[in-house]
Amino acid sequence: MRTALRTAVATALLAGLAITPVAATGSAFAADGPAAGAENPTAGTLVRTETLSDGTVVKIYQLGPTWYRADAVANGAPIGSVEANGRPRAANNNGMFLVLFEDGRTLSWAGNVVYESKLGLYRLADGTVLELGKNPKDGRVGLQLIEDGKGRGFTYTDDPVRTVWTFGKAVVTLATGGGEFAAYVPGSAKQAAPVYLGTKPEPKPQDQPPAEILSGPTVTSICTVKEEIRSSFGEGWVVTLTNDSTKGPEAVLWNRGTVVATADRAHPLDSVHGLKIERAGTLTPRFGQRTQGGDTPYRWNDFPKLPKGCLQPTPAKPTTPATTAPQTGTQGGQTSVVPKGGVAAGAEFGTVEQGNDAALLASSAGAVAVVAAGLGFTALRRRAAGRG
Repeated sequence: MRTALRTAVATALLAGLAITPVAATGSAFAADGPAAGAENPTAGTLVRTETLSDGTVVKIYQLGPTWYRADAVANGAPIGSVEANGRPRAANNNGMFLVLFEDGRTLSWAGNVVYESKLGLYRLADGTVLELGKNPKDGRVGLQLIEDGKGRGFTYTDDPVRTVWTFGKAVVTLATGGGEFAAYVPGSAKQAAPVYLGTKPEPKPQDQPPAEILSGPTVTSICTVKEEIRSSFGEGWVVTLTNDSTKGPEAVLWNRGTVVATADRAHPLDSVHGLKIERAGTLTPRFGQRTQGGDTPYRWNDFPKLPKGCLQPTPAKPTTPATTAPQTGTQGGQTSVVPKGGVAAGAEFGTVEQGNDAALLASSAGAVAVVAAGLGFTALRRRAAGRG
């Protein structure tokens, strides 16, 4: 029986296959390089012999200028080999890792491995932060270095078994199918498995640049100044910004000469039209506009500065904008409020921004409110384009 086993072991080694059973904690040394044959002779020039920390004996052979093979023997029996032909290769024998570089160097360590890795951020023992991700095109897993909160670009596995990377001093191996993720920092007394930090936070949208100033600022009275800026809704739309020491700031949205919406000190937010005033009770108010709700960033412009010598405006207490009893109706399981009267149709004022934005369609004969959940501001823009 022993003779038959030895014969099977020798045959498997010559065939370039892993010859020890796969353990639950990691795959055994495998012939990761090309199979033995005319272009990959089993013979080679013995460069040196090393003994790993678990007692495994490794013989390093040179087969070409950048082609080396490491044959591993444990308890007198060969357990497999790994080849580096033009690039580093790695093997794992039940938690004992061996990396063979294309110049014949080797690196080995025990442990420092996560076997059930998941996508997200990891910190190595030396503080290096890596992101484990997946290629959306072909599903391959890969890594990218994170510096100053920014990713430096993914590189993905390109080896049948596992791929080797070097990030600074740290040497990292990642199994092709994911899961096994190991790292080692040569020369460091501190060693540890990669520590999972969680998923990478989505970057917050950045504020857009200020809107173009079309005219002004113009002093219209002793302590009132006005300017006109371009609206985010596009051609034919403008916003008039007025800063008054008594009345405070006011922003008026116009569509080809028709007032569509207004925001002021008493009503600093119009979530329907994406108008917002901040610091309304100070000398430095600013106006924000956007065409979509949710996390869409505002485009901010400072109100024109008051002339020298004008007093700071006195803050006014916000008032309820509705002057007539509203009609309520239910649409799609949600209750909408449609104001009546001669105010700009669809205008919805308040000091707390709504979670769901409604769309407004303004006709040339007059503003008509149409509250429809989910349409956002896009309908307003399309309507404006239709009028043009």
